[in-house]
Amino acid sequence: MTELARVEDVLNSRWPETRIEPSLDRIAHLMTLLGDPQLAYPVIHITGTNGKSSTARMIESLLRARGLTTGLVTSPHLHSINERIQLDGLPVGADTFVRAYDEIEPFLALVDAESINNGGPAMSYFEALTGLAFAIFADTPIDVAIVEVGMGGTWDATNVVQADVAVVMPIGLDHTDYLGETIAEIAGEKAGIIKAGSIAVLAQQQPEAAEVLLRRAVEVEAPVLREGLEFGVVDRALALGGQVITLHGITGDYDDIVLPLFGAHQAANASVALTAVEAFFGGGEPISDENVRTAFASVNSPGRLEVVRRSPTVIVDAAHNPHGAAVLASALEESFTFESIIGVVSIMGDKDVDGILSAFDGLFDQIVVTHNGTPRAMSAADLAEKAEAIFGSDRVTVANNIAEGISQAVAMADAAGTSGVGVVVTGSVVTAGVARALVGRS
Repeated sequence: MTELARVEDVLNSRWPETRIEPSLDRIAHLMTLLGDPQLAYPVIHITGTNGKSSTARMIESLLRARGLTTGLVTSPHLHSINERIQLDGLPVGADTFVRAYDEIEPFLALVDAESINNGGPAMSYFEALTGLAFAIFADTPIDVAIVEVGMGGTWDATNVVQADVAVVMPIGLDHTDYLGETIAEIAGEKAGIIKAGSIAVLAQQQPEAAEVLLRRAVEVEAPVLREGLEFGVVDRALALGGQVITLHGITGDYDDIVLPLFGAHQAANASVALTAVEAFFGGGEPISDENVRTAFASVNSPGRLEVVRRSPTVIVDAAHNPHGAAVLASALEESFTFESIIGVVSIMGDKDVDGILSAFDGLFDQIVVTHNGTPRAMSAADLAEKAEAIFGSDRVTVANNIAEGISQAVAMADAAGTSGVGVVVTGSVVTAGVARALVGRS
């Protein structure tokens, strides 16, 4: 067993990140014991339902193009746990990850003991990883941290930071058991990252979410920048391997920017990322066109509408809620000219399975339901039953695992005798990660 695997096993023995005890007490105590490393650098903090990871990567690339040393926290990971903590655009090395964990482990034990003595839980997997990231960033050191929220905002472990810029991506229904059953309730939780001293950058929102977010900004006297008003996408056109976009920022317009990602949602993400960086630098002089072009040309978003194979074309996407599934459907219809699409789908059992499948009903001509190998995933048999109720039994095929599912879908595409059939593997981040590993993209 490698040292990284050893640490990962120890972390996995903690509460999983899907099990939440809403409180900042444990992570705040850990930060105090470590000397408050999260306050040692400026922070851009990002929440929302979908688009967080892609936008975080774009922000990181823009900042690095300006010559800053960056730290990036995203979740969950596709393949390896150290993907979640990045320095200057690369996953932190295994040696650094292990050494930093061993250094903070005694402090984790202190927090665990105190919490348990007071009738609470030990620190969770996500809390421990968050503390680890902040400690690594302080030790490096970095110029700026880009921090993606794990779930919600108000009591998310990352919310011990004091963000210079608080970014809220589009809000939809997800994690309703913890965040609330309405858009307004969920927005209330996510609004918690907007604090006095922050600049709020808001992606396009549903009216009920926008109202909650703006009210929070007024309460803490945070300046607000809104997509569609202060900034946004001026123009976009499809291009080979992505799109060409023109963005309106708070310091000026940026024309004919090549973005090697598909979908209107990624163009919108780019506009949010650009404005967040403009706001971070004070909204004075525009960012140079050269920096913007360099940053966006090199950005990638693994597992997000990612083409991993040709002949037939196989696309991997991490859509894991109805909003993400609808965005995927729209982007596929716009960016690809498939005559028909075969879906390979595995979904976590605690998600809105019916909502996700319904979003795919008009998109997938055939669907192969399967299991991604994790205990959280709905069984292939149960998923097939739900899929048949929506797609009809003649459009549903069952596979035991992702590898078998992809093989069946590729065979179905080849049997069609045309190059116009595409295969899309989706349903969860884990599903996307397994599919990428199978085709050698890990």
